[in-house]
Amino acid sequence: MKRRGPDGKVFTLVVSIVVVLSALPVLLVVALAGAPGTVLLATVLAALPVVPVVSCFLWLDRYEPEPRSLLLLGLGWGAAVAVAAALFLQGIGGLLVPVTSAGGLAVLAPVTEEAAKGAFLVALLWWRRAELDGVLDGLVYAGMVGTGFAFTENILYLAAAYDGTDGVGPGGTTSLTATFVVRCLASPFAHPFFTAFTGIGVGLAVSSRSGLVRLGAPVVGYLLAVTAHALWNASTLAGLGGFAAVYVLIMAPALLLVAGLGLWARTAERRMLGAALQDAAARGLLPATDIGWVVDLGARRLARRHARAVGGPEAEDRMREYQQAAIELGFLHHRYLRGTAPADFASRGGAYVARIGAVRPSVEFPGQVVPTR
Repeated sequence: MKRRGPDGKVFTLVVSIVVVLSALPVLLVVALAGAPGTVLLATVLAALPVVPVVSCFLWLDRYEPEPRSLLLLGLGWGAAVAVAAALFLQGIGGLLVPVTSAGGLAVLAPVTEEAAKGAFLVALLWWRRAELDGVLDGLVYAGMVGTGFAFTENILYLAAAYDGTDGVGPGGTTSLTATFVVRCLASPFAHPFFTAFTGIGVGLAVSSRSGLVRLGAPVVGYLLAVTAHALWNASTLAGLGGFAAVYVLIMAPALLLVAGLGLWARTAERRMLGAALQDAAARGLLPATDIGWVVDLGARRLARRHARAVGGPEAEDRMREYQQAAIELGFLHHRYLRGTAPADFASRGGAYVARIGAVRPSVEFPGQVVPTR
């Protein structure tokens, strides 16, 4: 895991407090969405797609896993803060454009909801920039926020469908099932997909040397997120045929493109890490023979299994610590080579090299032997 300084602890504490405070009004809204049994059933159904969707983003985030605390904060932000902020903003906007109208669904909701979700990514960019290494990190955090938001929103939609207060169906099991199929089975990636554009913009801002891109990429990403969200909401107003057409012809291909971008970014990270660590090795920062055991995911797993077989859980922890320190050094060194190194590059790089030097003497890769002292 990435090491966090005092600023990181303050950020985590402040955001945690905001999440908890925002959860209170959201819980009240959820509690008022229907009878206790209805809300409980809606919550269980809304939770079903959460684990598979989150697992997909965690699968992408395997080279340099983001801190679990920040990923959980992203989920919490989406489920509580973004929902509360969106309801508040829509309440204000509803004075001009009714939320339930076509304009409210196609314009007001996308603008407010994507702003509320994207605020977490902007906060990371502003206060926790060190945790962002590029587009892939932006996608992962956007996925967490979008999944959290979808979870809470689905509870409200499912409860309303069962009670027949959604203005669509007669209520009961039939309406609940239809809503579950559309929102939880056919489109569980919808909100993560929308917010992914903002995440891509934030990732580009971190990795770019251009001041214009650093300022403009998050804004363009947000506008694309709003556009995708608006198209999706507008399709629901055009009946089943309109929804199916937008789903098949626009949203599904766009989702596949974003998924392909995530896969490409992960592959690109492997090549980038290899090149950066080769340069770092040439500077004497780590042994060149270790690079393959760090950048190849299969080799990393093999090295950890070998360490556990030879030295038990403690040896496996040392191997994991060494690999993670080397990966973090690789990302930081890549930014140095690109000319986008952060202001604390020297201190962070020195800390990674110190961790590598401290752990390496006790690490044994397959086919190697730890020298005795």
